[in-house]
Amino acid sequence: MGELSPIHWLIVLAIILLLFGGRKIPELAKGLGEGIRSFKEGMSGASHAQTTTPPAQAAAPAEKPAEEKKA
Repeated sequence: MGELSPIHWLIVLAIILLLFGGRKIPELAKGLGEGIRSFKEGMSGASHAQTTTPPAQAAAPAEKPAEEKKA
């Protein structure tokens, strides 16, 4: 009586589907996956900022705009 049979799990899944709807469940699963991934990275000591390369610097324009040349 203390065990959960497959029928119990199907009932629980049906209730979750009724409460959240079919469209919201993938969004919840994606958020949960990102949260778990972030937690694992935090526990291992690696941060997302350290593993990515810094963004490239924008090249400075070679010439000043025409309005500044006239003045």
